[in-house]
Formats: sequence, C-alpha cells, structure tokens
Amino acid sequence: MPNGIIEALANFAALLITLIVVVVLLSMMIKIVKEYERAVVFRLGRLLGAKGPGLFIIIPFIDTFVKVDLRIIAVDVPEQRIITKDNVTVGVDAVVYYKVIDPVKAIIAVENYHFAVMMLSQTTLRDVIGQVELDDLLARRDEINKTLQKIIDELTDPWGIKVTAVTVKEVKLPETMLRARAKQAEAERFRRARVIEAEGEKQAASIMAEAAEKYEQHLVALRLRELQTLIEIARERNLIVISPMEAGSIGATLGLAKAVCEKKA
Repeated sequence: MPNGIIEALANFAALLITLIVVVVLLSMMIKIVKEYERAVVFRLGRLLGAKGPGLFIIIPFIDTFVKVDLRIIAVDVPEQRIITKDNVTVGVDAVVYYKVIDPVKAIIAVENYHFAVMMLSQTTLRDVIGQVELDDLLARRDEINKTLQKIIDELTDPWGIKVTAVTVKEVKLPETMLRARAKQAEAERFRRARVIEAEGEKQAASIMAEAAEKYEQHLVALRLRELQTLIEIARERNLIVISPMEAGSIGATLGLAKAVCEKKA
C-alpha cells in the first residue's frame, strides 16, 4: 500500500479520534437542568453555587454537581403510636408538604434533606399530639395542623426548606374507646332531643297561655271555638254531639252555630 494512502488513513483516524474525544468532553462539560431544578456545583470540593435552569458548563473531572428539585414534595409520615395528654393511646399519621427554596443550603446544611424532613416530622408529630387531649385532637385538627406546620417550618428553615402544609390524615382509636364514644354520642343525641322537646312544650305553653287570656276577654270567641271543636269531632266520627248549656243562651248558641256553618259553606 502506498505511503500516501497509509498517511491519509492515519490522519483520518487521528482526526476521528480527536473528534470523538471532543464530543465526549463536550457532553461531559455541557449540562442541562429543567425549569424546576437547580444544580449545586462544586469545584475540587469547594462550593461554586447553584446553576440553572437551562444550560451550564462544568469542567470534567474537576467539577461535580448535585441536582435539587424545587417542586413541592409530599412526605407521607407513617402511623405513630402516641399517648395523648389524657393517657389514651392513638394511632396518628400525617402528610407534610415542603419545597426547597435554597438549594445550596439544602445540600450543604444537611446530609439528606428528604430523610431529615421525614424524621423531624415524625418526632414533631409525637411531641405535639402528646401535649393535647383526645377531644382536642378530634375537634381542633386544623389548629394542630397549623402548630405542626409552624414548628417543622422553623426547624427546617436553616436547611433552606419551606414547609407549606401539614395535614393529620387519620386518628385511630382503640376499640374500647370507639364503643365509649359511640355511647357518648348516643347520649348526647338523646339529650338534644329532650331539650328540643322541652323547648317546644315551653313555646306551646306560652302560646296557649296567650290564647287563654284572649278567650277570657272574649267569651263569645271561646264559645265559638268550642262549637268549632264539636263540629270537627262530629264530622270525623259521624256523631251527634249534645252540649249542655243554659236555656237563656240557646239563641246566642244557635246564632254562633249558624255563623260557623255559613263560614264552612
């Protein structure tokens, strides 16, 4: 093979190798992070800062970086067996929502911020629930959620993390406590029914007393009401009702009866 051809092949191979090396180096130098990500870059172990979003360049074998997600992350806190202030053992689980607001702190201030937030949420949940009574835990859950959020947010602030919400998902009671609360709820409903019934009787008595005063002032109205009642009874039972009365008031009674009949007609 002529020397010229061998030399040309060697030059082509060298060019090809050089091109491959350049492409590999460029792929190692050029990095891209998404809009919701940041890259915390270190050069020989020293912090350079956060890069992104978009394209950035690093020096291969000298620079390293760690990606950090800035979106809201949900941490499912597993069920914790907790003794409340009034010595009732309950099972409580929760969800913690947080996001990284300072990616540099999240990387250099704590080893694993996601694991740290989960562990901190568990211990805080036990501490807060242990200081409240069972009735408050069931009735004031919104206040407890805000208290948990405030405490966890303050503790994670040095890590560059913002806790946006904490929600207690479920409170599991012992079987004996469930039966006791069912009896308590039944007794409370019975008490309310009795109170409502008593209030109704009170109002009815007040109205009847007012009506009695009116009838006392107008005896004719009282007699007319009596006849109205007798007519209704006679109509429903198909009876003839004989009402005792004084002989002198027959005319007045007949007149009232006629008036009632005409009114019904």
